[in-house]
Amino acid sequence: MKRLLKVTAMTALLTLLRMVMGFVIAKVVAIYTGPTGLAMLGQVQSLVGSLNGIINAPVGSGVVRYTAENKEQGFEACGPWWRAALQWVLIISAIAIPVGLLLAKPIASSLFKDTSLAWVVMVTVCVLPFAAIGTLCNSVINGQQFYRRYVGLGMLSVLMSGCVMLGMIAWQNIEGALLAASVQAALIGVVMLFANLRQPWFKLRYWWGTVEPKARKDIGGYMLMALTSALTVPISLILVRNILIDQVGWDATGQWQAVYKISEVYLGVITMAFGTYYLPRLASLSGVDAIVGEIHKTARVIIPIVATIALGVYLLRDVAISLLFTEEFRSARELFAIQLSGDVIKIASWLYAYPMLSRRATSWFVYTEISFSILFVCLTYFFVPEIGIHGVVIAYLINYLLYFITMFFNVRRFSM
Repeated sequence: MKRLLKVTAMTALLTLLRMVMGFVIAKVVAIYTGPTGLAMLGQVQSLVGSLNGIINAPVGSGVVRYTAENKEQGFEACGPWWRAALQWVLIISAIAIPVGLLLAKPIASSLFKDTSLAWVVMVTVCVLPFAAIGTLCNSVINGQQFYRRYVGLGMLSVLMSGCVMLGMIAWQNIEGALLAASVQAALIGVVMLFANLRQPWFKLRYWWGTVEPKARKDIGGYMLMALTSALTVPISLILVRNILIDQVGWDATGQWQAVYKISEVYLGVITMAFGTYYLPRLASLSGVDAIVGEIHKTARVIIPIVATIALGVYLLRDVAISLLFTEEFRSARELFAIQLSGDVIKIASWLYAYPMLSRRATSWFVYTEISFSILFVCLTYFFVPEIGIHGVVIAYLINYLLYFITMFFNVRRFSM
């Protein structure tokens, strides 16, 4: 548990930098474009999140797990899974890039109600392989538990990509912001590539060659889970924003996007620690009792921390709006209480859901991700016409409460 707190503190530094940079960018976008621009940026970020999730699917949790399990035997022992992950990336790229270019206009019409912004979709799909390179490097470093290098390179990537994004926004206003959001992950990938070229594990023989069927299947299971998240979560957010745009307008949608952005960034402190420490830790355990015991022990530490942070954000919500956005976003203060309550339940539910990743419970993961993403959209569709913008945060809270109940009472079944 001490190591979890240590890793959480280290990743908190990286997340703090990401938080500051993210809020600086959001502040600049808010000043230049107002709530409408922030809502448009949210749509692009959901698109980027979905597409990056697809291309990163083979190089995420699966690479972390099998690197962590085999690192003691040397890089040759990790090679089969690394080669399988790279092969899957090449296959996905060969499919995703042409399809994305062909469907750029329909996607732009769905996201922005404007086909002239199809170039945003085109840029996003063309730089996808660079995003995968960054995630692959991060996963190998994470699997080897080189936490200081993980955090250090993360900080460097955030600073460089953030500065480029700010330059783009200052140069071309909203168009610059959309372009910056499209290429941010690719910029990070380029930084990670050059930073790791001389690492002993970055040798061609570990990454290129015959791929074992078992390794391909192992990575494929994790890829299916990652693809599910990549498609369900961002798409559900896009659909939720579309409901809000139709029912309450772009301006009110931007108010919710501001609150959601704050939640997303401060929760990054916890979720990064989950991926950096918690996932490899659960993967290293055997036996249901050991896994459930680790979850309960972690929950006793993490949930009070998240609740305390959420309370602090609520008490300082007016300060946050003034610092991070503009007076146009003042009415967003009314959404914080329910949204932050949902955040605490969300983290609690993720604690009990992580064994699905560590034990590769693919069927459970796919079923729950799809079901609760659909439920969030349906609840939003039901509540927003009845009670306005507050309906979306109520839908968020109810959705994660039901998700937590499902995870809590089934954790032993998918931890076997």
